[in-house]
Amino acid sequence: MAVNQDLMAPCGLYCGVCGVYQATRDNNLKLKGILAGVYKDKLPGSQNLTPEQVTCWGCLSGRTWGHCSGCAIRACAQERGHEGCHQCQDFPCQLIEGFPMAIAKKVILRSVPRRAEVGDELWAAEEEARYHCPGCGQGLTRGAPRCHACDMTVDLD
Repeated sequence: MAVNQDLMAPCGLYCGVCGVYQATRDNNLKLKGILAGVYKDKLPGSQNLTPEQVTCWGCLSGRTWGHCSGCAIRACAQERGHEGCHQCQDFPCQLIEGFPMAIAKKVILRSVPRRAEVGDELWAAEEEARYHCPGCGQGLTRGAPRCHACDMTVDLD
């Protein structure tokens, strides 16, 4: 699998399964509207979040959305000369402990040690494979509570 480095978020949240990235990639206005509702008032500076602002091409692309644009975790990794938290002996640190979204924090705590263990390519492939409905096989986004194709309840994080 050729790994898109833009999707290799330092925090361990693989951008390829992020709803914001997928909505941007697919120009899915319905998903952008849903995500604007999910994130509104839950992230710093999101009080007036609109679907048009839900646009991101991956953490390392240089074209990120509001929350990811000012990410302290990414800045920390870059300052330390790391590709990500998987290379840091201080993981998990206060930046991870204080992450504002519970599901994402849960994924970070699972994902970072795995990336350190198996490397970027296998880690990215595992993250891609993980986010599919066990009932119908439909691709899902990180944090999805239900499959939009068959309506099955899922907990893949």
